Amino acid sequence: MTETNPLAFLASGEPDRATLDRLHRQLVDAAATQRMLDVAYMTVDSPLGPLLLAATETGVVRLAYESEDHDKVLQALAVKVSPRVLYAPGRLDEAARQLEGYFTGRRHAFDVPLDLRLSAGFRRQVLDHLRTIGYGRTESYAGVARAVGRDRAVRAVGSACATNPIPLLVPCHRVLRSDGTLGGYVGGLGAKRALLALER
Repeated sequence: MTETNPLAFLASGEPDRATLDRLHRQLVDAAATQRMLDVAYMTVDSPLGPLLLAATETGVVRLAYESEDHDKVLQALAVKVSPRVLYAPGRLDEAARQLEGYFTGRRHAFDVPLDLRLSAGFRRQVLDHLRTIGYGRTESYAGVARAVGRDRAVRAVGSACATNPIPLLVPCHRVLRSDGTLGGYVGGLGAKRALLALER
């Protein structure tokens, strides 16, 4: 199979979709081979709208709802992780499959590697604890604070949940106020309500 010269289409006018797709695949393959694909991303459809998934070689580093503005999320990843960000769904196929299984009720836990570099200190402790809250269970913000050894840090737990870079995979939707009301959620209260209903 002959390799396409990436600049050849310039002389022949507007490239067709197949040519662009082929060039993109070559770019992704070359970047991966030369270890220059630092952040791969894709979007997946879900009952809660399109979700942006991004992964480093370590694991999924970001999951974002549409309301977070996917372009802004990608720009932030370029600043905080690496400017070498590329649409490369292959790295995220398994995460996308597991999310689809979750939304259809066939999967109750996720088993994909995560890269939690965007959280540190107390927020990272909170995220580590959130991963222990099983499907269909909930905890209060106060309960999470106690679990991580900081009884009075209830608001800080709320802040850690609100800035969770990997919602769903790190289930901050399972954290409620002590009176059982929802509290906040990065994807909106409608999304939080829907996720809790799905897990009943």
